[in-house]
Amino acid sequence: MYPDQIARGCCAPAAKRPIKLSGGEGKLNTLLLVFAIAVPTLLLAGGGFGVLYRLRLQPLQTELDAKRKELEKQREDADKEIEARRKEALVAAKEEVYRLRAEMERENREKRAEIGRLERRLAQKEETLERRVETLETREGGFAAREVEADRLRGELNHLLLRQRTELERVAGLNSDDARTQVLKAVEDETRHEAARLIRDIEEQAKSEGDRRARNIVTLAIQRCAVDQTSETTVSVVPLPSDDLKGRIIGREGRNIRTFETLTGVDVIIDDMPEAVVVSAFDPVRREIARIALTNLVADGRIHPGRIEEMVEKAQGEVEDRMREAGERAVLESGVTGLHPELIRLIGRMRYRMSYGQNILSHSIEVSQISATVAAEIGANVEIARRAGLLHDLGKVYYESDQPHALVSRDLMLRYGEHEEAAHAAGAHHNDIEPETAEAVIVTTADAISAARPGARREMLENYVRRLQKLETIGDAFPGVEKTYAVQAGREIRLMVRPGEVDDLAAIQLARAAAKKIEEEMASQYPGQIKVTVIRETRATDYAK
Repeated sequence: MYPDQIARGCCAPAAKRPIKLSGGEGKLNTLLLVFAIAVPTLLLAGGGFGVLYRLRLQPLQTELDAKRKELEKQREDADKEIEARRKEALVAAKEEVYRLRAEMERENREKRAEIGRLERRLAQKEETLERRVETLETREGGFAAREVEADRLRGELNHLLLRQRTELERVAGLNSDDARTQVLKAVEDETRHEAARLIRDIEEQAKSEGDRRARNIVTLAIQRCAVDQTSETTVSVVPLPSDDLKGRIIGREGRNIRTFETLTGVDVIIDDMPEAVVVSAFDPVRREIARIALTNLVADGRIHPGRIEEMVEKAQGEVEDRMREAGERAVLESGVTGLHPELIRLIGRMRYRMSYGQNILSHSIEVSQISATVAAEIGANVEIARRAGLLHDLGKVYYESDQPHALVSRDLMLRYGEHEEAAHAAGAHHNDIEPETAEAVIVTTADAISAARPGARREMLENYVRRLQKLETIGDAFPGVEKTYAVQAGREIRLMVRPGEVDDLAAIQLARAAAKKIEEEMASQYPGQIKVTVIRETRATDYAK
């Protein structure tokens, strides 16, 4: 059977379909049947894949074709742009070549024109030089003739001079050498006389002018730096609200006033003034500590030995603070900068020191200002003079050297980094060393001006202070003595001893030895007698915790 027959047979109704079950023919029929079913199925599947290809892959292929055309168009545009730019660059290069060529031609024309001008100028100069050479040659011929004539006239002049000298020697009876000697001697004598008179006039004028200018400078310095002058005293007055407090200050059996005087080293005078107590001491520091402590005790109202010790200790710290502040104010007032802190501390200590009744700090500030003014007037170093004037009396508040105070001031300034010229000026203000600079002379002059003011110093007070300091120095020299105080205007000294080193028997021997030494060293320096008191006190202190 053929396939179409098979298909028709498959599609025919079952009743009409012949059924044959023979062996070989049945297998063939089965294969034909399967083939008839598979072929249409494959055809249907192929058609489906074709449709799917047209639906999915055909748009992608179309898009790829579009992009390919776009890229080809872009490449063509890029090639056209490159070609256009190449042509533009070629045109610009040609234009640049033409421009450079034109500039070179212009420069060549200018150089050729300049060379032409130079050639014309050289030609003119050559012509001028040629004319000058001709003129010089003409003049040279005339000069030769004149030179011959001049030689002839010179010979005649020498002959006439010789004849004249011979005639003069014959008439004067002197040869030429003797006459020359006499003339020169006469001229020399006259010149010496005139020179001596001129020198004398100049010296007198210079001296007069120098004295006048020196007076003007000193007067100007004093006027610019005028300060109030007050002489320090040896007493301070502490006002009291009422006289009833005097008894409390004295204390039972005088224990309060004894403790106060022992701790401060001053004399307390109770009965001289109403509603006031006088504190007397030659040392301004001790007097100021005592005044502050007593003022605080009076204000506090609690006056007993323990409270007195607290107030005295507090007053000592307050005085130290005041001295430091005084040093800073003095540095600011005098205009000196860059001082070492230790020098400022020593300057503050001068606040409570006197020299012949004159306050040393005020004196130093004044010397600094006068020195600076004089230095500015004469053209010296103002800064050196100012610093040396402020620091020239440091040695008076530094007690660890036996040298003159001017040399001690110089050594302290060098130790703390001051300029050598300033240290020299301070050290030479009393001529302990020879002044070598203008600033040293200025400081010496300013120191004398400040000390010479009327009422600035009192000799008697200085001698009194020196005598009391000498008494304290004698007492401090003994072993075991902690501190010595001279009180009662020098009629008594009190030696505070360390109880661990001096016992009761040694205290008696110490008093006798101190009295004997005072008699040996100060026999002619005090009237009457001096009382020597040795104070030995043992204290035991503990704290309950």
